[in-house]
Amino acid sequence: MDRRSENGSALPAFRSSPLRERVLGEMHARPFRPLSSPRIVLHYAFLTNAEEASADQAWFSEFCISHGNNGPARGTRHHTLAFGGGTLSWEQHAEFTTYTWDGAAPPDKVFGPVPASHPFGAAFRAPGDLLVAARLELKAPVEGEDWRNHFDPSSLTVSNVADGEAMVATDFRQDGDGLTRFLVFNRTLSETQSGAVVQRLLEIETYRTLAMLGLFEASALQPDIRRYEIELAELTGKMKDTAALGANQDLLHQLSVLAAALEAGATASTFRFGASRAYHEIVKSRIGVLQEEAAPGELSLTGFLSRRLAPAMRTCQAIEERQAMLSRKLARATTLLRTRVDVELEQQNRSLLESMNRRAHLQLRLQQTVEGLSVAAVSYYVVGLISYLSKAAKHAGLPVPDSNVMTGVAVPVVVLAIWWTVRRIRKQHGEH
Repeated sequence: MDRRSENGSALPAFRSSPLRERVLGEMHARPFRPLSSPRIVLHYAFLTNAEEASADQAWFSEFCISHGNNGPARGTRHHTLAFGGGTLSWEQHAEFTTYTWDGAAPPDKVFGPVPASHPFGAAFRAPGDLLVAARLELKAPVEGEDWRNHFDPSSLTVSNVADGEAMVATDFRQDGDGLTRFLVFNRTLSETQSGAVVQRLLEIETYRTLAMLGLFEASALQPDIRRYEIELAELTGKMKDTAALGANQDLLHQLSVLAAALEAGATASTFRFGASRAYHEIVKSRIGVLQEEAAPGELSLTGFLSRRLAPAMRTCQAIEERQAMLSRKLARATTLLRTRVDVELEQQNRSLLESMNRRAHLQLRLQQTVEGLSVAAVSYYVVGLISYLSKAAKHAGLPVPDSNVMTGVAVPVVVLAIWWTVRRIRKQHGEH
């Protein structure tokens, strides 16, 4: 389709970024769907990894096709399908997948039987482990207080939302079907506003449950962190009384093992604690958007969640801070001990070099002694050769002095010549 501007000229064609369509689509994803009263909403959230999410999308596409509809496009993370007299919504998130169905509810009964037309029967394929299961009913205001019988009075919260245009009641507990119940009495909300309130409530239930996962991670890590703290205190205490190189090296090895164990736990919990913080912020944001106020004499959503969720988040934060503090202490102790080991190694190396220097001096003296002896020995043999030569020459009748005289005269000459030769050789070696 050739879209033109108001003056009739064709818009110029630009090369679009491959992310432009995804960004625009994300801005319009998961819109508020208008909901009329009375309405029942069933909401499920499943923890899914990448493989499970991919398999679930393939299954949901086949599910849509089998019911005469198109499945979600490749890369799509949200899709709706008309099903069972209502609407089935499918959404994929970073670590979970949600299925939400809404259909008509009987106007005269609160939390009656679930309509048989819902999709979560035997043919439904759960994509992963179930984490959130909620049932929300949107009703017009009713007479009397019989609806309270469907909740636990010890944890019941009743709040006015959207400037008092609706009332919300829930106890955040599971009913006999394992569903957390929400009851919304619509006073003057439009269908679009009703859809927004319902979606915010379901998001609060989903994200407050996901945020609580960090608490169990923190509880699992707490004994290990305490053990690491005690072990670090013991090792630093030994450092004061340890001076031998071998003992210090052993302590350094133990500190390294302790640091590796701590970092392994911290790395494994980084995502969970970060996700819990993000989910907690989403919960607070959704409650703020609801403009929620406690009904007179009732516990509010904010009051309940701040009493339950906020301490869990503080526990996660405390564990993170203890991990960071312990990591810094381990780093300082390791650096101090490594410095001590390095100093001791340098002292050993210096002693070794001094010993090698003394040994070299001894070797030089020995070499000089050997050289002196070698001069005498070589001179002795050379003088002997001269003596033999003079005798042979005398015997042959050559005019040579007496052999004894020649031998005696040759001794100092030979000694000096050999000494000078050895000295020259040693000097040349010294220069090299």
